[in-house]
Amino acid sequence: MKKENSVWDFFASVKLALITLSLLATTSIIGTIIPQNKPLQWYAQEYGGNLAQLFKILDIPDMYGSWWFLALLGLLCTNLIICSLDRFPDVWKQMKADGLDTPFTRLEKMERKKEWRSSSSLPVTVLELGAKLNRSGWENSSRNSDGSDGETLLFAQKGAWSRTGVYMVHTSILVIFIGAIIGELYGFKGSVMIPETQQADKIYTSNGTQTIDLGFTVRCDSFSLELYPGGMPKKYKSELTILENGKELFQAPIEVNSPLKYRGITFYQASYEGYQDFMIKVTNKASGNSKTAIVSFREQGEWPQEGLTFGVINAEGIESISRLKIWFSDNKGAPSVLWLKDGESATVERESGTYLLSTKQMYATSLQVSKDPGVWVVYIGCGLMLLGLVIAFFMAHQRIWLFIKEEESGASILFTGSANKNRDGFEKIFNDLAEILER
Repeated sequence: MKKENSVWDFFASVKLALITLSLLATTSIIGTIIPQNKPLQWYAQEYGGNLAQLFKILDIPDMYGSWWFLALLGLLCTNLIICSLDRFPDVWKQMKADGLDTPFTRLEKMERKKEWRSSSSLPVTVLELGAKLNRSGWENSSRNSDGSDGETLLFAQKGAWSRTGVYMVHTSILVIFIGAIIGELYGFKGSVMIPETQQADKIYTSNGTQTIDLGFTVRCDSFSLELYPGGMPKKYKSELTILENGKELFQAPIEVNSPLKYRGITFYQASYEGYQDFMIKVTNKASGNSKTAIVSFREQGEWPQEGLTFGVINAEGIESISRLKIWFSDNKGAPSVLWLKDGESATVERESGTYLLSTKQMYATSLQVSKDPGVWVVYIGCGLMLLGLVIAFFMAHQRIWLFIKEEESGASILFTGSANKNRDGFEKIFNDLAEILER
């Protein structure tokens, strides 16, 4: 038998749960307001040296991974487990209790009850009332009261399992924590910057101190940028190719809010960086041969097989180039000079032939990369929590009894019932059912 003020009672208390939840809510607000995982120098610049040192001591920069925050989560889990173990056996007994064992003295004392008489005999009255209950959706059972042939008790109930709603919520919180632990142990978050035409098989962790092998290769085939008239970015997209063992598996575009997923790893389009390098593509219209070269600003590119040279000698824009001035030569006469919008193409007539010339600024795509194998466990936990909350708040365990006693000129009937919650709603159900039974 448990003693009062025991360790068990402490961990099973509702007060402990409320205090722990309040502390977790308060600290989570702090962790949301104060940016996480920044260098100590950043906190010193933003909040001052003394406060930055205090943050370091309290693990505020990595609050959600700090020992004391994890201890609070552990305390909440312990409280939920012990609280459930402490109370659920009694709830289970109520769910499985045989309503036909309820004594008449208890039925008489119930707050919600109605009494009337029937002119039919006891057996006929029992059959009629049982049939009416069944038609009203109350599957019932009967038993002679105290073994007497002159008294019969009918019992029916609905929603006995609704008493488990709160324990579903308790379980869901534990399931969500388990999913978060799985994600923390076996998942990762990081980023990578991949220039166009280049590839990467590693990413960097959020703090940039470690690399993580992806187990495959990601190549950025191209990057496109669309600007508003004022020069602000409107839309940007990367064309990525996944490779394994040097073999191309598939290509997929990604943009903001439209990530790429492969082998449990998700790639999000985060940002981009413009280079002072340009991708110039030249196509010989007669032969169909083409050459793509990456040329730095005001440096020369070549296509030796065709005897061509070219380059970018001027550009408009800073980070995002809108227009470029191109020179193009086949080393026969003066070079051709023309302005092209970024990504635009033009036909150039030269003595050696006709060429299609296109150019675009070179970019690097910045990708946020994450893997969370516990996310589906978290989703299951959230679904279980929603189900538990619906059951706990909107459903009730409703029980009704009909005590029928044989009389000289028929039978007397005592109708009573109870619900563990939403008693106002049950009162209407009880009264409507009483009208049906009295007819």
